[in-house]
Amino acid sequence: MSRPNFFHHLHPPTIPAKQARWRYTLGAGGIAVFLVLVLAVTGALEMFYYVPTPDEAALSIQTISYHVPLGGLVRNIHFWAAQFLMIVMTVHLIRVVFTGAYRLPRRFNYLLGLALFVVAVLLNFTGYVLRWDQGVQWALVVGTNLIKTIPGIGDTLYQIVAGGAQPGPPTLTRFYAWHVFGLGLVIVILMGWHAFRVRRDGGIAVPPPLERADSDRITRYELVRREVLAMLLTSAALVMMAVIAPAPIAPPITDLNASGSDTGAPWFFLWVQHLLNWGDPFVWGVLVPLAVLLVLALIPFVLPKPAESELGRWFPKSNRLARYLLAVVALFILVLTLLAVVPQ
Repeated sequence: MSRPNFFHHLHPPTIPAKQARWRYTLGAGGIAVFLVLVLAVTGALEMFYYVPTPDEAALSIQTISYHVPLGGLVRNIHFWAAQFLMIVMTVHLIRVVFTGAYRLPRRFNYLLGLALFVVAVLLNFTGYVLRWDQGVQWALVVGTNLIKTIPGIGDTLYQIVAGGAQPGPPTLTRFYAWHVFGLGLVIVILMGWHAFRVRRDGGIAVPPPLERADSDRITRYELVRREVLAMLLTSAALVMMAVIAPAPIAPPITDLNASGSDTGAPWFFLWVQHLLNWGDPFVWGVLVPLAVLLVLALIPFVLPKPAESELGRWFPKSNRLARYLLAVVALFILVLTLLAVVPQ
């Protein structure tokens, strides 16, 4: 057998074969890491041509899409990698809860993963706004105005985020800085910490050795082979979507005070957009999403912990309540999203 290289050393020497199967892990964690790397590379390439000013932002994106060699392909891959990341991280969260993999000593790493998900959402939103075209106008104005509704500190937070009393040139500069440096640095740190904790907490969640029905294990070489296959399949899907479904593009924003009624929030915030129709923006646009996040964060701490003997498989009976709770939250968000999509 060949000597392990750097990438092999990032993996444990062996892991349980049963829990390494795709039908258990769904490959979601590794694919998420790969998508972040794709976003970093394609985003860096776009930075050579993107101009973060209100007058030039939308025009520079048009330049990237239509005039830079392969620029349209790079931008489309960047866009679809961001959409895939949201889906894959959601699948990973569902897999962790539906297999009870948040049990001690993994409770803290579960919170790290949830923080990663929140940062990925914010990265997606800030990248969405960087288009600075009429397609993002509603989300930019309404999304930032939600900050003002926070009692006591809303106006101060708004000044920090938007750079002024209303969206303008400083807003785009700050969103650009947060997207590239602030949130980008945070997601790299959290991703490395999350991966470190996976190793430190014993790798994949499995039953104690004496309670395992299958003691077979695979080597790090086989694990890397599977990861490379997952990356190739993901790359093929990204290129295919980039070719057949280009990233959205619209005329530049000319008046931030215009209603922009024909536009809306990005798809992952459509449920919040629909909630805003129900009343007080602070209650429905800030408190309810924070309550949903709090419910998810408390799952490992307040609900019955999964039995050790049931780890390493889907739907353990001992964490039935956690699965039901997550299913209710997911259904709540899905129904609201569909209501936001369907014309009223």
